[in-house]
Amino acid sequence: MHTLLLTALRRVLLAGALSASAVAPALADSTPIGKLPVGPVARITTQRGLFVAVALPHPADRSLVWRLARTVDARVLHEVSEGDVGKVVVIVFAVTGTGKASIVYALTRGDTSSKALRAVTHAVTVSS
Repeated sequence: MHTLLLTALRRVLLAGALSASAVAPALADSTPIGKLPVGPVARITTQRGLFVAVALPHPADRSLVWRLARTVDARVLHEVSEGDVGKVVVIVFAVTGTGKASIVYALTRGDTSSKALRAVTHAVTVSS
């Protein structure tokens, strides 16, 4: 499984092609996502200078989109790439600082909906 993730990560990093239709970034002018439903939490421990990859399944319903639901602490993580890998979209973050940061995505009905239908969280702890 580890080798599969590394292969997928390499594809995303080497391809450099972004897929805006699969995951919408949370921009300052986008509709804020409200209360999040309880969802799974993945806990990740890593070191500065490495990468963290988040894989989200493509929704079967094409009107649904994954959106970044909460701000990611830019002192700890910085998004560097996003791309389609098989049946998932992979978002890659560079680990740029130490501390804790959460990567929270919500599944919404389109880019302008404030209602989250699902949520997933990746709680990242970074040491030096």
